[in-house]
Amino acid sequence: MANGELLTVGQLAKKMGVTVRTLQYYDRVGLLKPTALSEGGRRLYSARDMVRLHQILSLKYLGFSLQEIQGQLFNLDTPQQVADMLDRQEQLVRRQIDELNTALEALVAFRGEVLQMNTVDFDRYADIIALLRMHNESYWILKLFDTDLNDHVRRRFADRPELGTHILESYHSMVDEILALKQAGCAPENEEAIDLGRRWWQMILEFTGGDMDLLPKLMDFNQSKAGWAAGMAEKQSEIDAYMGALLGAYFEREGIHIPELEEK
Repeated sequence: MANGELLTVGQLAKKMGVTVRTLQYYDRVGLLKPTALSEGGRRLYSARDMVRLHQILSLKYLGFSLQEIQGQLFNLDTPQQVADMLDRQEQLVRRQIDELNTALEALVAFRGEVLQMNTVDFDRYADIIALLRMHNESYWILKLFDTDLNDHVRRRFADRPELGTHILESYHSMVDEILALKQAGCAPENEEAIDLGRRWWQMILEFTGGDMDLLPKLMDFNQSKAGWAAGMAEKQSEIDAYMGALLGAYFEREGIHIPELEEK
């Protein structure tokens, strides 16, 4: 634009790839007022208005509502203010790039899981997608659970995903603790080992919600380990016998009798 040149609403719309109606609406809601009006009452826009419109369109592209955009707009009276505006937009664009990269990683991972499952199961697909969106790397568990266990997960954790996340985190943490005790030669009857047995059992009760019929299925899942993440399968295999011993020590001390476990 030539210095001081003013554009009509149609000219600005064409340059910026928007509709005349959009600019009229922005004027009406106070988002982008024209610099001047012609003698005939036509809106006239300056180069500064064009830069402000660029701000608005960039923020709109990044998903902000018009109300949110109103509070995001910078004054453009000094070079520093213009630079601040561009810096803010750069931050927002970088954030969107990160979000798109995350979405791409989830998409690639999901495609891999679909091919590995080798069956069309939209309920399980939905569960895996939910975990991928939360960046939860334990999504592999759901694809290996049988139908009953997956149904239980949906019922118990659909409205309380934070509880499911807490249980998974507890599981990973306790596996490492049990492995450390085993490698240190701690006897299963030791008080520290028995306390770990107590916490392990509490974790199982939290997961099952007290449904003891799920115990044999969980045991089958653990004994098979087919398709487990390699590192997790190795750790769990190393502690299985020791974990059973310290859990048994805890049951014996507390007088706990679980028929479902004995049936296995």
